[in-house]
Amino acid sequence: MVLSHPEQLDRLRTACPEAVATATLAGDPCFDRMLAARPYRERFQKALGVRRGQRLVLLNSTWNPESLFGDGGGDDVLPSLLPRLTAELPADEYRIAAVLHPNIWHGHGPGQIRAWLDRALRGGLTLIDPLRDWRQALLAADAVIGDHGSVSYYAAALGTPVLLGAAPLNGLDPRSPVAEFVRGAPRFEPHTPLATQLHDLITSHRPLAGPARLTTSSPGESAALLRGLFYRLINIPEPAWPPLLERLPLPPRQLSPLTAPLKVLTKVGAGSPDEVHVSRYADPWYEPDREGEAHIAVHEDTRDPGQLTLADVLLREGSPDDLRFGSPGLWTREVLARHPHSALAAYITGPGECTVRQRNGPLVHLTGDPAGLDPGAAVSALYAWLTAGRTVEEAAEGGLIVRTGSVVHRVKVTK
Repeated sequence: MVLSHPEQLDRLRTACPEAVATATLAGDPCFDRMLAARPYRERFQKALGVRRGQRLVLLNSTWNPESLFGDGGGDDVLPSLLPRLTAELPADEYRIAAVLHPNIWHGHGPGQIRAWLDRALRGGLTLIDPLRDWRQALLAADAVIGDHGSVSYYAAALGTPVLLGAAPLNGLDPRSPVAEFVRGAPRFEPHTPLATQLHDLITSHRPLAGPARLTTSSPGESAALLRGLFYRLINIPEPAWPPLLERLPLPPRQLSPLTAPLKVLTKVGAGSPDEVHVSRYADPWYEPDREGEAHIAVHEDTRDPGQLTLADVLLREGSPDDLRFGSPGLWTREVLARHPHSALAAYITGPGECTVRQRNGPLVHLTGDPAGLDPGAAVSALYAWLTAGRTVEEAAEGGLIVRTGSVVHRVKVTK
């Protein structure tokens, strides 16, 4: 029995003294791989589509009926929480991802999981591969909402703020570090605004000493300890070269287009005369708790085509040479003709650029930092600028200054 900390050996001695002779302390290779990969956190964030100024909120669930996901029924916490997150949190300030235990995927099937989470997926949720990429997502996370499973405990051991949406103590050894963590970690409050909870969680966070100290007594040493154990068991000399753990690879780049209708609140001249403040909410169930002029931005692939008739801004993304929709200029012209009540159409051609057509106006190109503002948010800023009586020529002269949350982005405007 390979244990990672002497406290486990003490509990084993109490629970089953006969098994103590089979136990050995050899660290935690899973945690050691995460510790070795911590310097690459920013790379993992970029791979998961986290933009400058965004916070990554990672939800996770273990697989028993008392977990965050529960047994898959309609009253489970996570399926109802995920669309709340994508609806209540400004899309340009938060990125939402979820990692579900492999047994959840196996027990219910990928089709059922995606059906339950469909609304959140259209609102920008990313589902993380539970075998290959969950450690990278955990390293990238700014906050974790979870349960009593190991992912939440690892998050706390890494010093990441953790909010428990499910915290059952049944089945946990009351003397165990996990039980102590569950008793002491902050709780998710279903009737408190999510943005308030996350802001308070992150700003008041103090890393818990227990998880960091008790996850392993031999940080960074598991490869050597385990290889020494294996070679002693088979009774042959160890190789001369050092034992090494496999590095955590970069996950594939994951972009989640917002195909849910977006309620957008804007304020022109709030911080400075030329600044546009933008807050976008994916498929909100109620009026967002912020001030500003409102408009609707809708992706052409929305599940609800009726929303296209209400859209002030129409969106599409693709490569400039993708002939399925014609050129960006052709698509913008056709879609505005198809939806006569819309004012702007924007074809997003890259991570930081798009082509925009104003009704009865010329094509305009918006260009920004590829790792910064989402082009769709820049389009909404241009819409707010124009409806406030400003002109494209003014925007082209000085560029658009767009604020999302506390972050300022600069967008170049060319005709």
